Amino acid sequence: MDFFERQEIARRNTRWLVVYFILAVIGTVIAVHFAVTLAFSYGESNSRNGVDLSPMWDPQCFLGVFLGTLAVVTIGSTYKIAQLAGGGSVVAEMLGGRPVAANTTEPGERRLLHVVEEMAIASGTPMPLVYVLPNEGTINAFAAGHSTSDMAVAVTRGALQSLNRDELQGVIGHEFSHILNGDMKLNLRLMGIVFGILCIALIGRMLMRVRSSGKKGNPLPLLGLLLFLIGYIGVFFGKLIKSAVSRQREFLADAASVQFTRNPSGLANALKKVGSRSSTISDANAEDASHLFFANGLGDLGFEWMSTHPPLEERIRELDPQWDGKFLSATRTELEVMADLATKKKPAPPLPAELTNALGLGILASAAEAPPAVTPPLVAVPATSPVSSSVTNSVGAPTARHLAYAEDLLAHLPESLTVAAREPLSATALLYGLVLSPDETIRTRQLRLLENDPVVHAELQNLQSGLAALDVRGRLPLVTLAMTALRHLSATQYDVFTRTLQSLIEEDGQIDLFEYLLQKTVQHRLDPQFHPVAKRPVQYYVVKPVLPDCLVLLSALANFGHADPVQTQRAFLRGAQELPFAAGEIRLLEPKECGIGPIDDALNRLNQTTPQIKKLVLGACAETVADDGAIHPNEAELLRAMADTLDCPLPPFLTV
Repeated sequence: MDFFERQEIARRNTRWLVVYFILAVIGTVIAVHFAVTLAFSYGESNSRNGVDLSPMWDPQCFLGVFLGTLAVVTIGSTYKIAQLAGGGSVVAEMLGGRPVAANTTEPGERRLLHVVEEMAIASGTPMPLVYVLPNEGTINAFAAGHSTSDMAVAVTRGALQSLNRDELQGVIGHEFSHILNGDMKLNLRLMGIVFGILCIALIGRMLMRVRSSGKKGNPLPLLGLLLFLIGYIGVFFGKLIKSAVSRQREFLADAASVQFTRNPSGLANALKKVGSRSSTISDANAEDASHLFFANGLGDLGFEWMSTHPPLEERIRELDPQWDGKFLSATRTELEVMADLATKKKPAPPLPAELTNALGLGILASAAEAPPAVTPPLVAVPATSPVSSSVTNSVGAPTARHLAYAEDLLAHLPESLTVAAREPLSATALLYGLVLSPDETIRTRQLRLLENDPVVHAELQNLQSGLAALDVRGRLPLVTLAMTALRHLSATQYDVFTRTLQSLIEEDGQIDLFEYLLQKTVQHRLDPQFHPVAKRPVQYYVVKPVLPDCLVLLSALANFGHADPVQTQRAFLRGAQELPFAAGEIRLLEPKECGIGPIDDALNRLNQTTPQIKKLVLGACAETVADDGAIHPNEAELLRAMADTLDCPLPPFLTV
């Protein structure tokens, strides 16, 4: 099952959740209708003998109760979902989380940031916001958000204190698996739906406090009691649904984490330490977010079917069949602390030839080699290789090789650039530096645009030597690192940054594809925070309406990678063959027809397609860039940047 199928399943699960929600509302309406009839009939029974239940069959009475109940549940759910609209940061702060500064010097937090950075680069996802829950001494973690643009990863103080680097990596890998499996959005919707049903109970509690004020037969206290019971029964069944969904996803996330890190002992040992130190979250909002946590955040409830997580022992035995049943001490040894503080990284092993052949791609140097300062030569790609399936299968499916590559790449990036990427203003200077022209005359004009901001101008000058030594493969990872720091800009600073970036790009009178995609990535990842707008829903379920947009991307890539018209046409056709089309529907567009404006429009529309259409488009683009039997690093990074704007996390391409 690939990333796109998992995303489709996540969408189907959301639809089923709506079905369950409707059934829950119908059951609640019937119960509330009975409660209203009983309460008011009881109130009137003092004036006559017996309780008259005939209004229960009155259509007008039922309609009024139905609309009222539906309004309460819908308003409650909408309120909660709107409250969580800010994404993962809202959930983290709701649970007492404190953001970890990108430039933190605290050793445990730095270790956490390094692990998350490596995971983000290896998986091709944006860098999430990172939080620590300082008031929680137990071992736990969670990932939350509506999408990869607003996601956050949080760990408890106890996890930082108790877990060594391998164990922490296993836990973060588990949380990234939830991100890649599309679980986050479903989890937040579960929180909203359960709260909507809870509102019935809250109204009941208020009515129970109503005094009769000397008036006999006041039905409101009885109605309140009945609504209170109905609401909590509904919440009970809502929690059953939430727990069942969560338990299923936890096993999948454990398995995906092991596939990612290739270190089952790291995750297993983290769970063994949970067994000795506990994972209970003390915050008052822990119940609402119980299904988000890495381990059971509510303690042992005594009923497995009410737990949001599988039994701890069962999860451990899945990872370590030879486990002796003994939990590990949650206190890190001195040796573990020293190993985690060590700055020297082990070189990653070279990628085996069989994996390279399976990918059918040869783009980047070995993970064990330091990136050279010059662009490496093209690497041959077999003309018959299934490039499209290789690329699309790797989306959302990072491996231990990608993780090793990310660790090594971060170790070899110029230190001045990685330091700059972690400071907000320095990060703006870094991204400005990535779009500076190699032409001295144009570069001078670009630098002149920055003279009004002497701090950033001076910082950019300090980064020149690092930028000169930067390999093309380091550009996207640096952008990934910089995103966290850029989130800490003020709204005014962000607007100045985006306008300045636009001016620098336009100064030479032309915008190349990398400059555009860099700008697009910034907008795609940061605009939702600084200028939030409603996310556009899926509008296209078949390829035909967006076929012209597909042709724009394929034509742009074919023109970018080839100077010879014959080769350009051949590359375009190779990609187009991956798409369903009728005779006469496709043609290679002229360069002026597939410039930055048309590309922007095309990507915006393609972002409103289903995951399966995105898979087709990405595969077609991969075939186009691989047509000449070689893929240049520039082409690889452009393909990854395009995938990012389509919310398809594409890991780095590897070779021996």
